[in-house]
Amino acid sequence: MDKSFYKNILVFAEQREGIIQPVALELLGKASELAALVHEKVIALLVGYNIASQAQLLIEYGADEVIVVDDICLKDYLTEPYTQAVSQALDTVKPGAVLFGATTIGRDLAPRLSARLKTGLTADCTGLEIDTETNNLLMTRPAFGGNLMATIICDEHRPQMSTVRPGVMRRAPRDASRKGTITPFAPQFNLSKSRVRLIETVRDDKGKIDITEAKILISGGRGIGTTDGFTKLYALAEAMGSKAEVSSSRAMVDAGLIDHARQVGQTGKTVRPDLYLACGISGAIQHLAGMEEADFIVAINKDKFAPIFQVADVGIVGDVHRILPLLIEKFKAHAVKP
Repeated sequence: MDKSFYKNILVFAEQREGIIQPVALELLGKASELAALVHEKVIALLVGYNIASQAQLLIEYGADEVIVVDDICLKDYLTEPYTQAVSQALDTVKPGAVLFGATTIGRDLAPRLSARLKTGLTADCTGLEIDTETNNLLMTRPAFGGNLMATIICDEHRPQMSTVRPGVMRRAPRDASRKGTITPFAPQFNLSKSRVRLIETVRDDKGKIDITEAKILISGGRGIGTTDGFTKLYALAEAMGSKAEVSSSRAMVDAGLIDHARQVGQTGKTVRPDLYLACGISGAIQHLAGMEEADFIVAINKDKFAPIFQVADVGIVGDVHRILPLLIEKFKAHAVKP
């Protein structure tokens, strides 16, 4: 393969129902850093239906060019139509590297593209750097259950591809004065290859927001231990207001006490809330990797030697089941009355 034909960094700008997902903006920020080191452009690939109006937002967050693939066949995410559209765009643009969010869509689409384009894919990356001499992307991800960090390169094939977890990268500040080009792209579909159709869209009606977007996270670990313990966490979240959400460590997900979508850590989600309240969490390295970038961390644990206290801004040594009711009472007392 002649790698000289492949240049620039392309970000798959994931959107859902016409709304750009936060991970796309985070990836644009990182792509801008990397592209500046090798004097290349940042290209955003926006795929969907009636989504062209979102292209300017991508420019304001770091894209130099936005390629818009707008077609009725792409109204809802289905693997085959999206794969056809994106693979044709990548064949035309020939980027040196392609970044996807490690979301349900990114994790489904990126492997299919990697096989179709006969190139490699590094999944669930937590770090990205670039070799300025070879333009090789240095893709770092946890390995062996999080006990080792592996840096992987794709030296012989292009484009280089990786998925990155939401919340890992920081988005650049929005700059409304940025200018860029918007380029339409019209793929040719072969819908006879599509074996799947969308029958119904089922929405979560619980009113919870994604924990990666929460400003306040109240997280329970093994010390919470029971359904009654999580009832206290939900009561505290309610007392703290609409910005608070409940999350957990892996142990509680494995115990069936909370959904995996609420898990923080290397096998869950990476979060950066303004406040992270760790309740009964010892602080295993796999969990710390998912929350240590929180702006302010408060830890409650009866073991004063628990590793969580090494990253906490404030530590409370004591029984979480006795402390939580006191916190709930205090927050209720200071709640703003309607």
